[in-house]
Amino acid sequence: MIISMLEEAFYRYNPWWEEKYLFEGLIERELVLSILKKQLSSRQIVFLTGLRRVGKTSLLRLLIKSLISVQKINPRDIFYVSLDDYQISKLSIIDLIEKYRKIHKIPFKQKIYLFLDEIVYQENFELQLKNLYDSQNMKIYASSSSASILKSKKPFLTGRNFIIEVLPLDFEEYLNFKQIKISKSDHGLQETYFEDYMKTGGLPEYVLYQEIEYLKELVDDIIYKDIVALHGVKDPSLLKELFLLLMERVGKIASINKLARILKISPDTVKRYLQMFADTYLIYLVPRFGKTNENILAPKKIYSCDLGVKTFFSGFRDKGSLFENYVYLKIKNKNPHYVYHDGLEIDFITKEKTLIEVKYKDEIKEKQKVFFDKFKAKKKILIQSIYDIKKLAVTS
Repeated sequence: MIISMLEEAFYRYNPWWEEKYLFEGLIERELVLSILKKQLSSRQIVFLTGLRRVGKTSLLRLLIKSLISVQKINPRDIFYVSLDDYQISKLSIIDLIEKYRKIHKIPFKQKIYLFLDEIVYQENFELQLKNLYDSQNMKIYASSSSASILKSKKPFLTGRNFIIEVLPLDFEEYLNFKQIKISKSDHGLQETYFEDYMKTGGLPEYVLYQEIEYLKELVDDIIYKDIVALHGVKDPSLLKELFLLLMERVGKIASINKLARILKISPDTVKRYLQMFADTYLIYLVPRFGKTNENILAPKKIYSCDLGVKTFFSGFRDKGSLFENYVYLKIKNKNPHYVYHDGLEIDFITKEKTLIEVKYKDEIKEKQKVFFDKFKAKKKILIQSIYDIKKLAVTS
């Protein structure tokens, strides 16, 4: 039987169409996967966003595996494509689905499960997805390594979408990926393994293989492919220099003017570059707690996308900032702000008004403790070790 190149590509992306497919090499991430599964019963389009190589594609494949093996969905009713494939990207999403339905003789009214990797490679994807949502019987999952989905001002998908940001592996997931089980009798080893985790970080492929160039290549890909190419940045070396400075300042308030002076560029340029890094999930910018003007105008605190990335570029020296970065990632979904007044700072206050100070294997200083004790909050938590992380459950 002669098949077209496009059909051949479809079969490559969907090997479960032809035979019993084993989905080898996938390691479960139960928490994120459970959220994805819960969304199966809703009509909303589900977007997975997050850093490149954080595991979005693996999560989509794990969900496909569950649909076939647990929900007993016909494998041919599941269609996955990566839209950064040149051959695929030449066609609209609607054309791709039409050709897919023809290949398998799937009637228009029959429900299908659609998985679109790297959705932003499609022009006008929001309007296309709206049309599909309104006119066809399908459940749609899409992924993107750009925060543009979150920031989009277009009204097409209002009320029609649910966004999940996939973060690097946390410590428990790291242990699972490394197949490490800590018995109660070896409970003291937890700190040792945690320090290994702070060096390695939580990018799944790096955790498994730890190829020395992996993190450098990841950051280079984001800077050159996702930032320089998209925004036409004329001097990529400035971006790299700024990124290195930021990794040295993780957990600190970043002065745009100071960074501008060091790099000999304008504060506006620094501000634009910071936003580009944030839009590609390389860094997180945490605003100051206070009135709207303070949120907007006050300098932001800087956190890294991943502990391993910070360690690779700035060395394994400041364990305190790495640990604070870890705590930030654990509470990121609670919209944390930092608190600052009269030269005193508290690391985080969440939207539920939980005040959190992080002191890795250290004590809170006297003046800061007075400020911490007096500050009005519903809950107050001091985090000093990996064993204190469970206290963060109160913010959930």
